[in-house]
Amino acid sequence: MADRYAVFGNPVAHSKSPLIHAAFAEQTGQALTYTAVEAPKDDFAGAWQRFAREGGRGANVTVPFKGEAFALCDTLSHRARQARAVNTLILGGNGRLYGDNTDGIGMARDLAHHGVALKGKRVLIVGAGGAVRGVLAPLLAETPGEVVIANRTAAKAADLAAAFADAGRTSGGGFAEIEGAFDLVINGSSASLAGDMPPLPERLFAEGATAYDMMYGAAPTVFLRWAEARGARPVDGLGMLVEQAAESFFLWRSVRPETAAVRATLRRTLAEA
Repeated sequence: MADRYAVFGNPVAHSKSPLIHAAFAEQTGQALTYTAVEAPKDDFAGAWQRFAREGGRGANVTVPFKGEAFALCDTLSHRARQARAVNTLILGGNGRLYGDNTDGIGMARDLAHHGVALKGKRVLIVGAGGAVRGVLAPLLAETPGEVVIANRTAAKAADLAAAFADAGRTSGGGFAEIEGAFDLVINGSSASLAGDMPPLPERLFAEGATAYDMMYGAAPTVFLRWAEARGARPVDGLGMLVEQAAESFFLWRSVRPETAAVRATLRRTLAEA
């Protein structure tokens, strides 16, 4: 009998995770099924528990349930505790629930795939919500020279920077406080979802800089179009999605899938759409 996995979210019908994990399972010869579950916004715990009773072995968790998944776990990885959010659930044979967060390692591997080295570089992260918190520790582990967090609510950015100060040189504030040029600018805000552009200064990018949007779509986001027009190399978050999924798959199955072919398939699917 195939082991059961799923992605939980609301909404979740748009999720590419079932396609990704089906490809990983075929590639590695793993017997599993992977479906999308739209949990009620007021009862994620109940939806997960029903899935577990019906034989579920693990799951991915997306918006808006990563915080609730964090609270539900019996045991948490170090990176989940740092992120205060869980995107990967693993049900142990003893019935205890283990939570991890693979978002940050997914971004770090995607940046490496695109040849973006962070060591000693100046990095700006736009946004100070859960998505940014989830990736900060793995990014700081790559020893950038400085990470600046900018947010509409300056205090939120400052608090987030202070929470990770022990992991590297960090600072945070409002958009008006952004100074100098950056080697990498990451958009982790929700602006791309609404088709909006954060209020960033015109002279933002160092020579050879990369602009990275955690969102992705069939067409470049407003942020990426803006950045490319100002000389930055644009990279969207499709690869991050695939790489975080590959890390989840490894945690479940102890087999690490290859991601290149899956990246290409997803990119082609988006282009055809």
